[in-house]
Amino acid sequence: MVRPTIHIARSEYPAGTVVRLSVDNQRKLNVLDSGLVRLLIEHLGQLASDQSVRAVVLTGKGERAFIGGADIRELAGFDPDTARKFITSLHELCLRLREHPVPTIARINGYCLGGGMEIAASCDLRVASANARFGMPEVRVGIPSVIEAALLPRIIGAGRARDLVLTGDIISADDAYSMGFVRRPVALGDLDDAVERCLASVLAAGASAIRDQKALFKHWDAASLEDAIDASVDFFANAYRTPEPKRMMQSFLSGKPDSDSEASERSDPTSR
Repeated sequence: MVRPTIHIARSEYPAGTVVRLSVDNQRKLNVLDSGLVRLLIEHLGQLASDQSVRAVVLTGKGERAFIGGADIRELAGFDPDTARKFITSLHELCLRLREHPVPTIARINGYCLGGGMEIAASCDLRVASANARFGMPEVRVGIPSVIEAALLPRIIGAGRARDLVLTGDIISADDAYSMGFVRRPVALGDLDDAVERCLASVLAAGASAIRDQKALFKHWDAASLEDAIDASVDFFANAYRTPEPKRMMQSFLSGKPDSDSEASERSDPTSR
């Protein structure tokens, strides 16, 4: 029997490296047990210090599921102490995604349930296939939706979030799109092209500007409006400590594409 694991693959683009993490537990709809959660935390921790990485794509192996939630067989054996340990580690994984220094993209193929939907919510961008299905069914197995489920009211609104977590209903990719949770769904066969288009936009932006923008999200999420704006002023001024703004603005004013941006567009097969 194939052991559940996390596959990691690096793709080199002229503008930098894109890393793809794939959850491989296909026999169980790519559900996460404690071991897989630890592996993802370790991989993300290592990638966070790699300055060559421009984006991270997270997905599930196969066509049936992105992440089908947490492993209920493991959850069924918990006591209060082990439950706290597991959910704390799952929150750490979500936090690693939210605070990762470069954009994280959820490539959602098939079921995206419970902890899987929380992980998707923790990613910056969510690209889904038309066969994707979303839900927060925890209450149907006797536990509340917790940790990064708290992001849902901010993303889709309080009313829709309450509907999801109180009913446990499964919704379609089109419904998730209408709520603003994902980009417009595409056919499963077009999912990788949609991810590449998303990556092309990220890679065309300034590498330092993108990292600054990611860092600012933390201020925007946690600080008061006034403090968030004050922090933004500092980030704006500090951006000019690098040559990136001048280089990219001169390219814009001259009508010539920035070399890094032009390279990233050439690397995107969908731009041809």
